[in-house]
Amino acid sequence: MAIAKAERLMNLALCLLDTRRPLTKRELRDSIEAYRLAGDEVGSDDAFNRMFERDKDDLRELGLVIETVENVDGDIGYLARRDSNRLPPITLDAEEAAALSLAAKVWQQARLAGAASGALQKLRAAGMPLADDPYDSQGHSALQPRIPVHEAAFEPLMLACRDRRPVVFDYRKSSAARPERRQVEPWILECWRGHWYLAGWDRDRAAERVFRLSRITGRVRSRSGAYTADVPDHVTVRETVESWAGETATGTARIRVRAGHGYPLRARALATRPLDGGWDELEIPYGHGLDAWLVEFGPDVVVLAPADLRADVVDRLRAVAAA
Repeated sequence: MAIAKAERLMNLALCLLDTRRPLTKRELRDSIEAYRLAGDEVGSDDAFNRMFERDKDDLRELGLVIETVENVDGDIGYLARRDSNRLPPITLDAEEAAALSLAAKVWQQARLAGAASGALQKLRAAGMPLADDPYDSQGHSALQPRIPVHEAAFEPLMLACRDRRPVVFDYRKSSAARPERRQVEPWILECWRGHWYLAGWDRDRAAERVFRLSRITGRVRSRSGAYTADVPDHVTVRETVESWAGETATGTARIRVRAGHGYPLRARALATRPLDGGWDELEIPYGHGLDAWLVEFGPDVVVLAPADLRADVVDRLRAVAAA
């Protein structure tokens, strides 16, 4: 049975950290079972050499400082000095400790819940005074932060962003009845007003794009290979989404909203006037992309002015109906 890679990397790291002198490849091969098995399978050193070089690179990428030293007899040896791989003492003041405790609760609905709880346990074991957040008279926590993660696409996209792996998924635009296939190099995930968005490089369109995760249909599939476009230092996800939602307003629009509906629109209204027949008239900020947002409310929203916004919304609704 093949030994898991994680176990093999751990064994290699322990060997390099525990030695007082550089260890040669042959010594490491004799000490680690997975390397002996790899060599025995083909009867040569080729499999071991390839596996060792990959593992060494992986450990360095994870942050382990591995030194390469030439012995007096000319052999190459390897070791990881503890003083070079030891983190400095961690000291937290009361506000920093409280912030960490609060942040660990944010990811209770996602894959990071285990990692966040484990990090707090390690800090407490190291003597960090991580106090629990305040409780009310009934014993309930006074602060309950949450980041909703309901989309199945979140976890595979989070891992793809971390590992820099291209992905493929089917995506349905707000004005389309059927999804389209997208090939994307994912950069970053960001939450804005309760919705998750992915920013990345759309290979088919050769341009930066932002995708709303709730519009991804089916499974997110990973692809091998390197990125074809450079990842920018700063990605303006929120600014892009705000422009789509009309947040970067250049004027105002008048719309009719059915009573009891359109609460996100009502929250942004500059003025509200009740109408007959169970409708309200709202004045809201108007900017690029507002038409795509209004379409999502369907028959509960009617655009009154300006005329170009009304025409854009009607065209989008007709395109959906025709499809």
